[in-house]
Amino acid sequence: MTDAFTPTLTATDWNEEWKALQKARRHADDASYWDKRSATFTTKDAPSRYVEAFLEYAAIRPGETVFDMGCGTGALAIPLGEAGHKVVAADFSQGMLDQMEAALAERGIRTVFPKLMSWEDDWPAFGVREGMTDIALASRSIATADLRESLLRLTEVARRRVCITLATGSSPRIDERILAAVGLPQVLGRDYLYAFNILACEGIKAEVRYIHSTRDDSFATPEDAYEKLSAMIGDCSAVQATDAEREQARGRLREWLAENLVPNENAGLPDCKGVAQNPWRLREPRTVTWAFLAWDK
Repeated sequence: MTDAFTPTLTATDWNEEWKALQKARRHADDASYWDKRSATFTTKDAPSRYVEAFLEYAAIRPGETVFDMGCGTGALAIPLGEAGHKVVAADFSQGMLDQMEAALAERGIRTVFPKLMSWEDDWPAFGVREGMTDIALASRSIATADLRESLLRLTEVARRRVCITLATGSSPRIDERILAAVGLPQVLGRDYLYAFNILACEGIKAEVRYIHSTRDDSFATPEDAYEKLSAMIGDCSAVQATDAEREQARGRLREWLAENLVPNENAGLPDCKGVAQNPWRLREPRTVTWAFLAWDK
């Protein structure tokens, strides 16, 4: 990977590197995948430390209108609607929008307007046009092939300010502690550096802050923990290893779990998303760090 602050690269150079990285990722970011995942989400994931920090850093003023691209189940759109903001909340997963709409109806919120739309769609054809809202947001939702185009489209929609979050590590689905413990080298994507450099090349000076999000992973049984965590070992985008090295790492994972998997004293209680926790948990919760990037128009 090229040095993040090399001044000789252009926005196109950074975007081409991003495109190559996206092609190497294991999961395609498609609507059907998120429709299936939406069944595991609840609409009780706000307030949370992540949401509170995002909204604090976004500094949205009273009465401002918001475009929330990749809104998911409404982690941001719902509290913004409760605060009286008019929000256009777009996502390409109907399952995610269904969860959000149920929560909006339950709370009697009428200022959030769901829109089934993807990053690749013709936004003006969906009524999303230049200068449509004061603020444009993309929270943990940019997994597009063309990062530069996505950033510039958000910038075009906003009249005053754009706020996004991107991963600082290889992936929020990857526990880098475990990969290190089992002896596997990693390819750290550091998505936010691509965005920062693309924006800098476009003459946009983005501010960068960080949000630390704790994941309280829990498991039904020790074998369930092994099966779920060993899936990371086969992730070609985060691991560079031979088949033999991966098999050795799976053996080390069992040893690691013997030391680090403990009974969950909170089993049965809801986690941050309202889902009942399982009987087993990791000794130390996993922390995912997100980079919050914002720029004013």
